[in-house]
Amino acid sequence: MNDTIVAISTALGVGAISIIRVSGNDAVRIVNKITKNKKLNNALSHTIHYDFIVDEDKIIDEVLISVMLAPKTFTKEDVVEINCHGGIATTNKVLELLLTNGCRLAEPGEFTKRAFLNGRIDLIEAEGVMDLINSKTEASRGLAINQISGKTSNLIKDLRQQIVEILANIEVNIDYPEYEDITVVTNQMLNDRLIDIEKRIKEILNKSENGKIVKEGINVALIGRPNVGKSSLLNCLLETDKAIVTDIAGTTRDCVEGTISIDGIILNIIDTAGIRETNDVVESIGVNKSIDLINKTDLVILLLNNNEKLIAEDIELLNKIKDKNYLIVINKTDLKQNIDISNLNQDKIVYISALNNSGIDNLKNKIKEIFNFDQIITSDLTYLTNARSISLLKNALKSINDIKIGLKNNLPIDMLEIDLKNVWEQLGSIIGETYEEELIDQLFSQFCVGK
Repeated sequence: MNDTIVAISTALGVGAISIIRVSGNDAVRIVNKITKNKKLNNALSHTIHYDFIVDEDKIIDEVLISVMLAPKTFTKEDVVEINCHGGIATTNKVLELLLTNGCRLAEPGEFTKRAFLNGRIDLIEAEGVMDLINSKTEASRGLAINQISGKTSNLIKDLRQQIVEILANIEVNIDYPEYEDITVVTNQMLNDRLIDIEKRIKEILNKSENGKIVKEGINVALIGRPNVGKSSLLNCLLETDKAIVTDIAGTTRDCVEGTISIDGIILNIIDTAGIRETNDVVESIGVNKSIDLINKTDLVILLLNNNEKLIAEDIELLNKIKDKNYLIVINKTDLKQNIDISNLNQDKIVYISALNNSGIDNLKNKIKEIFNFDQIITSDLTYLTNARSISLLKNALKSINDIKIGLKNNLPIDMLEIDLKNVWEQLGSIIGETYEEELIDQLFSQFCVGK
């Protein structure tokens, strides 16, 4: 944290501008050393300066240099950004000069890591920065912005404040029992407060399921026996010929993936190998992958042929998906109906003709209905989206339940206080009030260099 770091913050390649970011106590001094006019040491904060980058007497580039002095910067350290002409040779040469004059190359996410360690942002806000960079839809962008702005963090901070007030009251009761004007925390009072906190945690967790959908999308597996039209349906959804379509059974031998957006929600669609008994080694591997995906995806779409009666393989697949989130798509409605669907759940059925590209909108609408797209899109998008945060919140909920059990068993308040402190600490871990060094290193290593 005492050294000065540097990294290229824009994608390296041919472009109009490249930005090289420097942060640390010696940021201004080091950049000043490689400028022609040598005027940055006296520069005011948040000013932009026209200059040249030089290597001794040789001009390397004509640049604009932004000077931002601590503490009003992203890292809360002195930050200098050099806007040079885009180009691999020029950008790398400027970076080389900074490294030879005292900077260290930044690790992935180190600028954001310093912002966190210096108290500029909390962990939820830091994760929001990464989510914003990776966002692919307007909904995921809005979700990330709420994390960065602190709206999501405030949900956790409010819960911690409620708990710390209870803890403070308990401490006063224990240390100063003679004070008659202090509220005594009884088992009933503590139970009532915990019910309210528990309710709010459950609300956050329920909403966070929507947050996961917005951030990561919905994984959809297209399954069925060979030649029911899985690859054709994938091509219809993607509006491109990504999967090979033939009349030969077993054409698709491995998973083919594609992505579409419906009302701002990403669908990660996987076209699987046709499921059937086979002696072909390669095809059997694809079949096993297809069966495995039934348990791993958010939605299973089973395709059946409209012009064929159900056979044993179809029945077996129907049994495999009955406890999953699924839809049944009856394909080839352009042909005479021979399938008997009287024993199937009619609410789960969608009719299409992949050949004629008909019924596809009905399928999309059914998916929107299953995952409550209307509710997701119209909500305020203030959710937890990170598996780490959600896991900690679930642990906090479990600890609250343990305290409630202790209250029923009439355990002393001072014993239950230990568990309540544990809840407070778990909530603190979500926003980074408490953390382990290994966790922080792992989290920020997922960022790109220069951010």
